[in-house]
Amino acid sequence: MPEFGTFDTLTPDVIFAAAEAAFACRFSGVLMPLPSYINRVYELEAADLSERFIFKFYRPGRWSRAALLEEHLFTLEAHESEIPVIAPLRQENNSTLGVTSDGTFFAAFPKRWGRGLEPESEAPIWRRLGALLGRLHTVGSEHSAKYRIVLDPKGNTLNEIAHLLSSDVASNRVRPSLYSVLTRLLKVLQEQYRPSEVIRLHGDCHKGNILERPGEGLMLIDFDDMLSGPPVQDLWLLLPGPVSECSFELTELLAGYESIRKFDRRSLDQIELLRAMRMIYFLDWCAKQRNDGNFLERYPDWGSDGFWRAEIIALEAQYDAIVTGGSY
Repeated sequence: MPEFGTFDTLTPDVIFAAAEAAFACRFSGVLMPLPSYINRVYELEAADLSERFIFKFYRPGRWSRAALLEEHLFTLEAHESEIPVIAPLRQENNSTLGVTSDGTFFAAFPKRWGRGLEPESEAPIWRRLGALLGRLHTVGSEHSAKYRIVLDPKGNTLNEIAHLLSSDVASNRVRPSLYSVLTRLLKVLQEQYRPSEVIRLHGDCHKGNILERPGEGLMLIDFDDMLSGPPVQDLWLLLPGPVSECSFELTELLAGYESIRKFDRRSLDQIELLRAMRMIYFLDWCAKQRNDGNFLERYPDWGSDGFWRAEIIALEAQYDAIVTGGSY
């Protein structure tokens, strides 16, 4: 499986040239980098100071053009259904996706203000979140995605484990233990994962990807990890802790969701399987970008024996949670 590329050639000159060609306008010299784990995201302002834009330059080698357009299509469909999302802007090429002179795909979005979501232990906020996801999933169920990840241990999880074990990411001192826990997890995932419904999802629906706009309500942002899977995937990521400790939040979340569309409550039994799949996905996601300078600055200990011993302990605990029916 290919490693992700770097942004070594994405210079300010390349960025400004791409932005000005995309919208046939001049931009000021302001280039404000914004936090992003994998892509490069910048705030730019029009030269006449009339508007600010958020430009996202996608990590080379991660998504194909077709996969990126499927993300944009889903977001646009949600926007057209009056779901509060930040949809990509159409550029001069009549597409929402542009490409820089160095071959990097990019998209532009209008800047939207909002504060980070801090769910309170009160029913209204959790019901609002549930209803918002119910609306999004109604749109997500209307069409399928051909080029995005499908949550499936026999497909993407198998490939992620194969990449981790075949790459030089763990030393011989820890590789046997890593191999053991990953192969046992894969076996139990293949045996027990049985989604009753697979639709387009946000894919990374934690509180960091939800804004609260005073006077307007909640807004979903950053569909970069859009994928296909069971609706419960977007719900469990919002919970502040293990399912066993979040009965109130889950009850209210489902009440809001079921006010919009049906939810198969049997899928709650899949949460610990989905958590294991996400843990493996994240490890592989990091492995593919480990040679990027910014990644190494952010995670200097990634790949060390100490790092892997801690991850193996976490994976073993997750395996135990699955086979014993508990919560991690």
